[in-house]
Amino acid sequence: MRRLMKFLGVLLLVVAALAVWKREEIGRLQSVLTLFDADRITDNFSHMDAAFLSVPVPKGDGPALPLPPGPAFTLPAETDAWIAERHVTALVIVKDGQLRHESYYLGTGPMDRRISWSVAKSFLSALMGTLVAEGTIDLDAPVERYAPALKGSAYEGATVRQVANMTSGVAFNEDYLDFWSDINKMGRVLALGGSMDDFAAGITARRGPPGGPWQYVSIDTHVLGMVIRGASGREIADLMSDRILEPLGLEVEPYYLTDGYGQPFVLGGLNLITRDYARVGELFRREGQIDGRQIVPRDWVDASTRPQADTPAGGMGYGYQWWIPPQAEPGEFMAQGVYGQFIYVNRRAGVTIASNAADRGFTAAGVEGQNVAMFRSLVRALEARDG
Repeated sequence: MRRLMKFLGVLLLVVAALAVWKREEIGRLQSVLTLFDADRITDNFSHMDAAFLSVPVPKGDGPALPLPPGPAFTLPAETDAWIAERHVTALVIVKDGQLRHESYYLGTGPMDRRISWSVAKSFLSALMGTLVAEGTIDLDAPVERYAPALKGSAYEGATVRQVANMTSGVAFNEDYLDFWSDINKMGRVLALGGSMDDFAAGITARRGPPGGPWQYVSIDTHVLGMVIRGASGREIADLMSDRILEPLGLEVEPYYLTDGYGQPFVLGGLNLITRDYARVGELFRREGQIDGRQIVPRDWVDASTRPQADTPAGGMGYGYQWWIPPQAEPGEFMAQGVYGQFIYVNRRAGVTIASNAADRGFTAAGVEGQNVAMFRSLVRALEARDG
Protein backbone atom coordinates (compact mmCIF):
# COMPACT_ATOMS: atom_id res chain seq x y z
CA MET A 1 0.00 0.00 0.00
CA ARG A 2 2.83 2.35 0.90
CA ARG A 3 4.47 1.67 -2.47
CA LEU A 4 1.18 2.37 -4.27
CA MET A 5 0.74 5.66 -2.44
CA LYS A 6 4.31 6.61 -3.26
CA PHE A 7 3.75 5.74 -6.93
CA LEU A 8 0.53 7.78 -7.03
CA GLY A 9 2.30 10.70 -5.42
CA VAL A 10 5.07 10.60 -8.01
CA LEU A 11 2.48 10.28 -10.79
CA LEU A 12 0.61 13.33 -9.51
CA LEU A 13 3.85 15.30 -9.44
CA VAL A 14 4.62 14.27 -13.01
CA VAL A 15 1.13 15.22 -14.17
CA ALA A 16 1.40 18.55 -12.35
CA ALA A 17 4.80 19.22 -13.91
CA LEU A 18 3.47 18.40 -17.37
CA ALA A 19 0.49 20.68 -16.79
CA VAL A 20 2.81 23.58 -15.92
CA TRP A 21 5.20 22.79 -18.78
CA LYS A 22 2.39 22.59 -21.32
CA ARG A 23 0.15 25.20 -19.74
CA GLU A 24 0.17 27.53 -22.74
CA GLU A 25 -0.50 24.72 -25.22
CA ILE A 26 -3.31 23.34 -23.06
CA GLY A 27 -4.79 26.82 -22.74
CA ARG A 28 -4.71 27.30 -26.51
CA LEU A 29 -6.32 23.92 -27.06
CA GLN A 30 -9.07 24.86 -24.62
CA SER A 31 -9.52 28.10 -26.55
CA VAL A 32 -9.96 26.15 -29.79
CA LEU A 33 -12.51 23.83 -28.20
CA THR A 34 -14.60 26.79 -26.94
CA LEU A 35 -13.80 29.29 -29.70
CA PHE A 36 -17.20 29.05 -31.36
CA ASP A 37 -19.38 28.67 -28.27
CA ALA A 38 -22.47 30.84 -28.52
CA ASP A 39 -21.61 32.90 -25.44
CA ARG A 40 -17.96 33.46 -26.46
CA ILE A 41 -17.72 33.59 -30.23
CA THR A 42 -18.31 37.33 -30.71
CA ASP A 43 -15.76 38.38 -28.12
CA ASN A 44 -13.28 35.71 -29.21
CA PHE A 45 -13.32 36.96 -32.79
CA SER A 46 -12.18 40.40 -31.55
CA HIS A 47 -9.37 39.07 -29.34
CA MET A 48 -7.77 36.15 -31.14
CA ASP A 49 -4.30 37.20 -29.97
CA ALA A 50 -5.36 36.45 -26.40
CA ALA A 51 -5.78 32.79 -27.26
CA PHE A 52 -3.19 32.10 -29.97
CA LEU A 53 0.38 32.96 -30.80
CA SER A 54 0.59 35.97 -33.11
CA VAL A 55 2.95 38.27 -34.96
CA PRO A 56 2.36 41.91 -35.97
CA VAL A 57 2.23 42.93 -39.62
CA PRO A 58 3.76 46.43 -39.68
CA LYS A 59 1.55 48.99 -41.39
CA GLY A 60 4.28 51.60 -41.76
CA ASP A 61 4.24 55.24 -40.74
CA GLY A 62 2.35 56.58 -43.75
CA PRO A 63 -1.23 57.83 -43.64
CA ALA A 64 -4.16 55.48 -44.05
CA LEU A 65 -5.92 55.45 -47.40
CA PRO A 66 -8.51 58.22 -46.96
CA LEU A 67 -12.15 57.23 -46.71
CA PRO A 68 -13.82 60.65 -46.56
CA PRO A 69 -17.49 60.69 -45.55
CA GLY A 70 -19.99 60.88 -48.39
CA PRO A 71 -23.71 61.69 -48.48
CA ALA A 72 -25.69 59.99 -45.75
CA PHE A 73 -27.00 56.55 -46.66
CA THR A 74 -29.80 54.89 -44.72
CA LEU A 75 -29.76 51.13 -44.81
CA PRO A 76 -32.78 49.50 -46.50
CA ALA A 77 -35.34 48.17 -44.02
CA GLU A 78 -34.62 44.53 -44.86
CA THR A 79 -31.01 44.96 -43.76
CA ASP A 80 -32.01 44.92 -40.09
CA ALA A 81 -33.34 41.36 -40.29
CA TRP A 82 -30.18 40.17 -42.09
CA ILE A 83 -27.94 41.82 -39.49
CA ALA A 84 -29.82 40.12 -36.65
CA GLU A 85 -30.20 36.71 -38.31
CA ARG A 86 -26.59 36.49 -39.48
CA HIS A 87 -25.13 37.90 -36.24
CA VAL A 88 -23.35 40.68 -38.11
CA THR A 89 -20.80 42.54 -35.99
CA ALA A 90 -19.76 45.29 -38.41
CA LEU A 91 -20.82 46.74 -41.76
CA VAL A 92 -18.73 49.29 -43.67
CA ILE A 93 -19.88 50.55 -47.08
CA VAL A 94 -17.71 52.63 -49.41
CA LYS A 95 -18.87 54.11 -52.72
CA ASP A 96 -16.56 55.92 -55.12
CA GLY A 97 -13.97 56.10 -52.35
CA GLN A 98 -16.33 57.75 -49.85
CA LEU A 99 -17.45 56.18 -46.58
CA ARG A 100 -21.21 55.97 -46.88
CA HIS A 101 -22.12 53.77 -43.94
CA GLU A 102 -20.42 52.32 -40.86
CA SER A 103 -22.12 50.44 -38.03
CA TYR A 104 -21.18 47.96 -35.31
CA TYR A 105 -23.22 45.41 -33.41
CA LEU A 106 -23.18 42.83 -30.59
CA GLY A 107 -20.88 44.94 -28.44
CA THR A 108 -18.10 45.34 -31.02
CA GLY A 109 -16.58 48.66 -32.10
CA PRO A 110 -14.58 50.37 -34.84
CA MET A 111 -11.19 49.56 -33.30
CA ASP A 112 -11.84 45.83 -32.91
CA ARG A 113 -9.37 43.85 -34.99
CA ARG A 114 -11.66 41.11 -36.24
CA ILE A 115 -10.49 37.69 -37.40
CA SER A 116 -10.56 37.35 -41.20
CA TRP A 117 -10.78 33.59 -41.50
CA SER A 118 -10.58 32.77 -45.21
CA VAL A 119 -10.70 36.42 -46.28
CA ALA A 120 -6.97 36.15 -45.51
CA LYS A 121 -6.58 33.88 -48.55
CA SER A 122 -7.33 36.81 -50.85
CA PHE A 123 -4.65 38.91 -49.13
CA LEU A 124 -2.09 36.18 -49.77
CA SER A 125 -3.19 36.01 -53.40
CA ALA A 126 -2.47 39.72 -53.77
CA LEU A 127 1.01 39.22 -52.35
CA MET A 128 1.70 36.24 -54.59
CA GLY A 129 0.63 38.26 -57.62
CA THR A 130 3.49 40.69 -57.07
CA LEU A 131 5.99 37.80 -57.13
CA VAL A 132 4.42 36.24 -60.22
CA ALA A 133 4.61 39.55 -62.08
CA GLU A 134 8.34 39.94 -61.44
CA GLY A 135 9.10 36.33 -62.39
CA THR A 136 10.05 35.16 -58.90
CA ILE A 137 7.25 32.58 -59.01
CA ASP A 138 6.25 30.59 -62.10
CA LEU A 139 2.57 29.60 -61.86
CA ASP A 140 3.22 26.45 -63.88
CA ALA A 141 6.15 25.22 -61.79
CA PRO A 142 5.58 22.37 -59.33
CA VAL A 143 5.22 23.63 -55.77
CA GLU A 144 8.13 21.51 -54.55
CA ARG A 145 10.49 23.65 -56.66
CA TYR A 146 9.99 26.42 -54.11
CA ALA A 147 9.05 24.27 -51.11
CA PRO A 148 11.23 21.12 -51.16
CA ALA A 149 9.61 19.87 -47.94
CA LEU A 150 6.56 18.99 -50.07
CA LYS A 151 8.44 16.25 -51.95
CA GLY A 152 6.80 12.93 -51.18
CA SER A 153 3.56 14.60 -50.05
CA ALA A 154 0.22 14.69 -51.86
CA TYR A 155 1.29 18.08 -53.23
CA GLU A 156 4.28 16.78 -55.17
CA GLY A 157 3.70 17.44 -58.87
CA ALA A 158 0.91 19.97 -58.36
CA THR A 159 1.68 23.35 -59.91
CA VAL A 160 1.43 26.68 -58.16
CA ARG A 161 -1.51 27.53 -60.44
CA GLN A 162 -3.37 24.35 -59.51
CA VAL A 163 -2.91 25.02 -55.82
CA ALA A 164 -3.94 28.67 -56.26
CA ASN A 165 -7.22 27.75 -57.96
CA MET A 166 -7.79 24.75 -55.67
CA THR A 167 -7.47 21.96 -58.20
CA SER A 168 -4.52 20.46 -56.31
CA GLY A 169 -6.16 17.03 -56.11
CA VAL A 170 -5.33 16.73 -52.42
CA ALA A 171 -7.87 14.91 -50.24
CA PHE A 172 -8.90 17.17 -47.35
CA ASN A 173 -12.05 17.15 -45.21
CA GLU A 174 -13.18 20.77 -44.79
CA ASP A 175 -16.18 20.05 -42.52
CA TYR A 176 -15.95 22.60 -39.71
CA LEU A 177 -18.64 20.82 -37.72
CA ASP A 178 -16.80 17.46 -37.68
CA PHE A 179 -14.37 17.32 -34.75
CA TRP A 180 -12.16 14.78 -36.59
CA SER A 181 -12.12 16.58 -39.94
CA ASP A 182 -8.79 17.63 -41.46
CA ILE A 183 -9.61 21.32 -40.99
CA ASN A 184 -10.18 20.78 -37.26
CA LYS A 185 -7.07 18.61 -36.90
CA MET A 186 -5.19 21.51 -38.46
CA GLY A 187 -6.71 23.87 -35.90
CA ARG A 188 -5.44 21.70 -33.08
CA VAL A 189 -1.95 21.67 -34.61
CA LEU A 190 -2.06 25.46 -34.58
CA ALA A 191 -3.33 25.63 -31.01
CA LEU A 192 -0.76 23.19 -29.64
CA GLY A 193 2.19 25.02 -31.17
CA GLY A 194 2.88 22.50 -33.90
CA SER A 195 4.24 23.16 -37.37
CA MET A 196 1.85 24.04 -40.17
CA ASP A 197 4.63 23.26 -42.67
CA ASP A 198 4.93 19.75 -41.24
CA PHE A 199 1.16 19.33 -41.29
CA ALA A 200 1.00 20.26 -44.99
CA ALA A 201 4.00 18.11 -45.89
CA GLY A 202 2.49 15.19 -43.99
CA ILE A 203 -0.63 15.03 -46.16
CA THR A 204 -0.34 12.03 -48.47
CA ALA A 205 -3.92 11.27 -49.51
CA ARG A 206 -5.18 12.30 -52.94
CA ARG A 207 -8.71 12.43 -54.33
CA GLY A 208 -7.38 12.65 -57.87
CA PRO A 209 -4.54 13.99 -60.02
CA PRO A 210 -3.61 17.69 -59.94
CA GLY A 211 -5.65 19.80 -62.33
CA GLY A 212 -8.76 17.68 -61.93
CA PRO A 213 -12.09 18.69 -60.38
CA TRP A 214 -12.15 21.76 -58.16
CA GLN A 215 -12.48 21.30 -54.42
CA TYR A 216 -12.09 23.92 -51.72
CA VAL A 217 -9.05 22.91 -49.67
CA SER A 218 -7.90 25.46 -47.10
CA ILE A 219 -4.46 23.95 -46.55
CA ASP A 220 -3.73 24.72 -50.24
CA THR A 221 -3.29 28.33 -49.14
CA HIS A 222 -0.66 27.40 -46.57
CA VAL A 223 1.22 25.65 -49.37
CA LEU A 224 1.11 28.91 -51.33
CA GLY A 225 2.64 30.57 -48.28
CA MET A 226 5.43 27.98 -48.31
CA VAL A 227 5.97 28.71 -52.01
CA ILE A 228 6.14 32.46 -51.38
CA ARG A 229 8.65 32.04 -48.56
CA GLY A 230 10.79 29.64 -50.54
CA ALA A 231 10.77 31.73 -53.72
CA SER A 232 11.41 35.09 -52.05
CA GLY A 233 13.60 34.05 -49.12
CA ARG A 234 11.52 36.31 -46.89
CA GLU A 235 8.93 35.94 -44.17
CA ILE A 236 5.27 36.45 -45.05
CA ALA A 237 4.50 39.19 -42.51
CA ASP A 238 7.43 41.35 -43.64
CA LEU A 239 6.70 40.81 -47.31
CA MET A 240 2.97 41.52 -46.85
CA SER A 241 3.87 44.71 -45.03
CA ASP A 242 6.38 45.93 -47.63
CA ARG A 243 4.43 45.07 -50.76
CA ILE A 244 0.76 45.45 -49.87
CA LEU A 245 -0.12 47.08 -46.57
CA GLU A 246 2.42 49.89 -46.27
CA PRO A 247 1.90 51.16 -49.84
CA LEU A 248 -1.88 50.97 -49.39
CA GLY A 249 -2.02 52.64 -46.01
CA LEU A 250 -3.94 51.15 -43.09
CA GLU A 251 -5.33 52.74 -39.98
CA VAL A 252 -4.42 50.09 -37.37
CA GLU A 253 -1.57 47.59 -37.34
CA PRO A 254 -2.88 44.10 -38.19
CA TYR A 255 -1.57 40.83 -36.85
CA TYR A 256 -1.36 37.23 -38.02
CA LEU A 257 -2.00 34.22 -35.83
CA THR A 258 0.99 31.87 -36.06
CA ASP A 259 1.96 28.29 -35.43
CA GLY A 260 4.52 27.32 -32.82
CA TYR A 261 7.37 28.13 -35.21
CA GLY A 262 6.27 31.70 -35.91
CA GLN A 263 4.84 30.95 -39.35
CA PRO A 264 1.67 32.94 -40.07
CA PHE A 265 -1.66 31.19 -40.39
CA VAL A 266 -2.01 32.58 -43.91
CA LEU A 267 -5.19 30.73 -44.77
CA GLY A 268 -7.25 32.45 -42.09
CA GLY A 269 -5.24 34.22 -39.40
CA LEU A 270 -5.19 37.90 -40.35
CA ASN A 271 -6.89 40.34 -37.98
CA LEU A 272 -7.81 43.90 -39.06
CA ILE A 273 -10.33 46.56 -38.17
CA THR A 274 -13.30 46.57 -40.54
CA ARG A 275 -12.42 49.89 -42.19
CA ASP A 276 -9.04 48.40 -43.13
CA TYR A 277 -10.73 45.38 -44.68
CA ALA A 278 -12.66 47.90 -46.78
CA ARG A 279 -9.39 49.60 -47.77
CA VAL A 280 -8.05 46.33 -49.15
CA GLY A 281 -11.31 45.92 -51.05
CA GLU A 282 -10.81 49.41 -52.44
CA LEU A 283 -7.34 48.42 -53.64
CA PHE A 284 -8.88 45.66 -55.74
CA ARG A 285 -11.84 47.80 -56.83
CA ARG A 286 -9.26 50.25 -58.20
CA GLU A 287 -7.50 47.38 -60.01
CA GLY A 288 -4.51 47.36 -57.71
CA GLN A 289 -3.62 51.04 -58.09
CA ILE A 290 -3.65 53.73 -55.41
CA ASP A 291 -2.70 57.35 -56.19
CA GLY A 292 -0.97 56.36 -59.41
CA ARG A 293 1.07 53.55 -57.81
CA GLN A 294 0.41 50.02 -59.05
CA ILE A 295 0.60 48.03 -55.82
CA VAL A 296 -0.85 44.78 -57.17
CA PRO A 297 -0.33 44.16 -60.91
CA ARG A 298 -3.51 44.92 -62.86
CA ASP A 299 -3.28 41.67 -64.82
CA TRP A 300 -3.15 39.71 -61.56
CA VAL A 301 -6.12 41.59 -60.10
CA ASP A 302 -8.18 40.76 -63.19
CA ALA A 303 -7.05 37.12 -63.37
CA SER A 304 -7.49 36.36 -59.69
CA THR A 305 -11.03 37.80 -59.57
CA ARG A 306 -12.46 35.89 -62.53
CA PRO A 307 -13.14 32.13 -62.68
CA GLN A 308 -9.99 30.00 -62.96
CA ALA A 309 -11.53 26.61 -62.18
CA ASP A 310 -14.65 24.64 -63.10
CA THR A 311 -16.76 24.99 -59.97
CA PRO A 312 -20.22 23.36 -59.70
CA ALA A 313 -22.76 24.87 -62.11
CA GLY A 314 -25.00 27.53 -60.60
CA GLY A 315 -22.74 28.12 -57.61
CA MET A 316 -19.92 30.48 -56.79
CA GLY A 317 -16.98 30.75 -59.16
CA TYR A 318 -13.38 30.65 -57.96
CA GLY A 319 -10.35 32.57 -59.20
CA TYR A 320 -6.98 32.68 -57.49
CA GLN A 321 -8.19 32.74 -53.86
CA TRP A 322 -11.11 35.07 -54.67
CA TRP A 323 -14.79 34.17 -55.16
CA ILE A 324 -17.10 35.23 -58.00
CA PRO A 325 -20.85 35.28 -57.24
CA PRO A 326 -23.29 33.46 -59.52
CA GLN A 327 -24.31 35.51 -62.58
CA ALA A 328 -21.72 38.11 -61.63
CA GLU A 329 -21.41 41.24 -63.69
CA PRO A 330 -17.87 42.18 -64.78
CA GLY A 331 -15.85 43.41 -61.82
CA GLU A 332 -18.08 41.80 -59.18
CA PHE A 333 -16.18 39.52 -56.79
CA MET A 334 -15.63 38.84 -53.12
CA ALA A 335 -13.41 37.46 -50.40
CA GLN A 336 -15.24 35.40 -47.83
CA GLY A 337 -14.54 33.53 -44.64
CA VAL A 338 -16.40 31.16 -42.37
CA TYR A 339 -18.81 32.53 -39.78
CA GLY A 340 -19.68 35.50 -42.00
CA GLN A 341 -16.57 37.49 -42.96
CA PHE A 342 -16.70 39.34 -46.32
CA ILE A 343 -15.13 41.87 -48.62
CA TYR A 344 -17.54 42.42 -51.52
CA VAL A 345 -16.60 44.53 -54.56
CA ASN A 346 -18.76 45.82 -57.41
CA ARG A 347 -16.47 47.79 -59.67
CA ARG A 348 -19.18 49.07 -62.04
CA ALA A 349 -21.11 50.58 -59.14
CA GLY A 350 -17.93 51.82 -57.44
CA VAL A 351 -18.89 49.95 -54.26
CA THR A 352 -16.85 48.08 -51.67
CA ILE A 353 -18.56 46.45 -48.68
CA ALA A 354 -16.68 44.99 -45.72
CA SER A 355 -18.63 43.06 -43.13
CA ASN A 356 -17.87 40.63 -40.37
CA ALA A 357 -20.00 38.44 -38.17
CA ALA A 358 -20.17 35.66 -35.60
CA ASP A 359 -22.62 33.58 -37.59
CA ARG A 360 -22.76 30.05 -36.19
CA GLY A 361 -25.39 29.20 -38.82
CA PHE A 362 -23.20 30.05 -41.80
CA THR A 363 -23.36 26.50 -43.22
CA ALA A 364 -27.17 26.37 -43.38
CA ALA A 365 -28.76 25.95 -46.79
CA GLY A 366 -29.30 29.23 -48.60
CA VAL A 367 -27.14 31.39 -46.33
CA GLU A 368 -24.43 31.99 -48.96
CA GLY A 369 -27.03 33.15 -51.46
CA GLN A 370 -28.71 35.30 -48.83
CA ASN A 371 -25.46 37.12 -48.14
CA VAL A 372 -24.75 37.77 -51.83
CA ALA A 373 -28.33 38.97 -52.32
CA MET A 374 -27.94 41.41 -49.42
CA PHE A 375 -24.75 42.92 -50.83
CA ARG A 376 -26.40 43.34 -54.21
CA SER A 377 -29.44 44.89 -52.52
CA LEU A 378 -27.22 47.42 -50.78
CA VAL A 379 -25.60 48.31 -54.12
CA ARG A 380 -29.03 48.90 -55.70
CA ALA A 381 -30.12 51.01 -52.74
CA LEU A 382 -26.99 53.14 -52.97
CA GLU A 383 -27.49 53.66 -56.69
CA ALA A 384 -31.13 54.61 -56.13
CA ARG A 385 -30.09 57.04 -53.38
CA ASP A 386 -27.55 58.73 -55.62
CA GLY A 387 -29.82 58.83 -58.65
